[in-house]
Amino acid sequence: MRPPLKRLFFKTLCLLLVILCTVKSDTSFAQVAINDTVLVGAVVYEGDTIPARTLYTVAVYGHLSGSAMSAYAKWTRLRNAIYVTYPYAKRAGVVINEMNKKLVNLTGSERKAYIKSREKDLKREFTDPLTNLSVYQGRVLMKLINRETGNNCYELIKEYKGGLTARFWQTVAFFFSSDLKQPYDPTGDDAEMEKIVLEVCRMYGYKS
Repeated sequence: MRPPLKRLFFKTLCLLLVILCTVKSDTSFAQVAINDTVLVGAVVYEGDTIPARTLYTVAVYGHLSGSAMSAYAKWTRLRNAIYVTYPYAKRAGVVINEMNKKLVNLTGSERKAYIKSREKDLKREFTDPLTNLSVYQGRVLMKLINRETGNNCYELIKEYKGGLTARFWQTVAFFFSSDLKQPYDPTGDDAEMEKIVLEVCRMYGYKS
């Protein structure tokens, strides 16, 4: 190949390479220009549009410690006892509050006769279900009666049956590790119980 032809071939090859590079560059640019936008979800927060997406739910499990398991078992026992006894406490509260209003205007023999008649009604309504309660459920029930009436069980027994009877039943309660005089403190010692009572009220439509 003569030198002029060699130079012409070289120039032609270079020109071809330049054209190919230009076409490739244009093609690459066109591809970037077409695919430079990715559609994502967004939310508007305080006037700004921010990309957002919903992540998959991730469940995290852990093993309870011994103390945590013990606390959960204690809470479950209390919750079950309240679900069982609160309907009785609610009903007893209605009856006792009605009796208190009625007794204000009664004295002497009329008072005793009224208490005796209502006592029969209460025994007929509550004897069977209450005898099936455990000692623990009985203690919870006394707390709940206090909540519904504002009076502890010792005061109620003393009011209706006399001080001697109240002291007798207080002694019996002592042997079962209970106390007829136990108060109800919804913001203190009984705060957890109060939360469960409100749960029961929401569940069954009771007025708390």
